[in-house]
Amino acid sequence: MRKKVISATVALLVTVASFAHAEEDARLIKARALADQLPPKLGAVLKAEIAKSGPEGAISVCRDEAPKIAKELSKESGARIRRVSLQQRSCKAKPDKWEKAVLEEFDRRAAAGEPLTTLEKGEQVGSKYRYMKALPVQDRCLNCHGSLETMKPAVKAALEQHYPRDKATGYREGQIRGAISVRL
Repeated sequence: MRKKVISATVALLVTVASFAHAEEDARLIKARALADQLPPKLGAVLKAEIAKSGPEGAISVCRDEAPKIAKELSKESGARIRRVSLQQRSCKAKPDKWEKAVLEEFDRRAAAGEPLTTLEKGEQVGSKYRYMKALPVQDRCLNCHGSLETMKPAVKAALEQHYPRDKATGYREGQIRGAISVRL
């Protein structure tokens, strides 16, 4: 009898653990899919604006359009989606405690040689499922986030006008600019 109770208990625990794992996998898949939508949508708008008005035009896209795109995705999905960075241009991109820890972890993992495209983390935090995916610096990002010494004067002037306390310059291609943060 005792063996049957132990076997039944073990079977129940395995079932519960499997269900919890499947539920977490589903949340990870959903969060990853949401995070993957923002960069191409923003990239298309950025590309069009750069072609139209040069890199200085991209500043208003990142300032105004990126939050709108994230807000639309959030509204459609019921999740909270935003961009965060350790070196913010805007106070809206300031990470909370969990996001800051994950960004620091991404930096350590990148320094250890992990490919930037694989840097992600998802976990249950309190009553919410949290997910982040790294945003690597791409060549076009350097127009506004690269070295101040090589930046075009019009871009510098626009940054000084819109972001007098800007911390988001000095990046090189292949570094982590920040991350997409999703809260389910």
